[in-house]
Amino acid sequence: MTAIKYAPIILFVYNRVYHTKETIKSILGNKESANTDLYVYADGAKRVEDEVSVEQVRSLFQGLKGFKSVTLVQREKNLGLAQNIIAGVTEVVAKHDRAIVLEDDLVLSPYFLKFMNENLERYQDNHTVGSIHGYLIPTKIKLPEAFFLRGSDCWGWATWKRAWDLFEKDGQKLLTQLKDLKLEHAFDMGGVAGNLDMLKAQVLAKNNSWAIRWHASLFIANKLTLNPGRSLVNNIGTDNSGEHCITTDVYSTAVADQPITFAASIPVTECSLAIKAYQDFYKRLNPPIFTRLLRKTKRIFDSILQ
Repeated sequence: MTAIKYAPIILFVYNRVYHTKETIKSILGNKESANTDLYVYADGAKRVEDEVSVEQVRSLFQGLKGFKSVTLVQREKNLGLAQNIIAGVTEVVAKHDRAIVLEDDLVLSPYFLKFMNENLERYQDNHTVGSIHGYLIPTKIKLPEAFFLRGSDCWGWATWKRAWDLFEKDGQKLLTQLKDLKLEHAFDMGGVAGNLDMLKAQVLAKNNSWAIRWHASLFIANKLTLNPGRSLVNNIGTDNSGEHCITTDVYSTAVADQPITFAASIPVTECSLAIKAYQDFYKRLNPPIFTRLLRKTKRIFDSILQ
């Protein structure tokens, strides 16, 4: 039996002490952590008032045990999340050819690293597969134990250098390619996901999302991402503490308490049932204008009748 190859973890942190502690604790809850190299990219303080918490976060990694090795990269200046991630992933995959990527607000299932490492190995030579993802949206639809979707995602993921080399920083170039290839509607999951608007906003410097560019890059290249049918990740950062997050619990989900197991022979094609689950989820998040007006009218009448 071939010995398992343990991909390095890249963890991106800034100034969220509590969240970072929870993330570290959950990584260490994976038995594979003892054989895993951890690379921590700690961004520099953006404001004077962040300096203390930035140093507190960095101190969490001084003498940290439970990993094969810990490498702490301390940015002298604030790069911002996008530049920090792009540079960090590029450096690590150049050295190791693959990597597992985490941010400082993700709580993992004890079986997250098992899923990542097994499938990085399983699909390393299948160039149709561009990444592995660990988070699953809350859904009532019974999905397969594992399935593929086109493009990529960003809450607990892994990839190979061959796929990361496809990453395109230029959002305008991505928009043009989506239009020329007539992929805009599909990229937006039938017009409900908001992906196209997010990419347009990135081009207009209204956000600096690396994730939407990563998704578009793999989508245009017709690459698939393997997803679990039970979530291996929960994001605890949707509490207005992060750079791009607002306060909401709509993404909150329980993490799997058993391993994700599936046949190696599953078809490497998009799962239509998963597309429907995601479309339903995005419709709840972004209802049509008529539905929003009806809800607002109902709230007004309810307040009058109270």
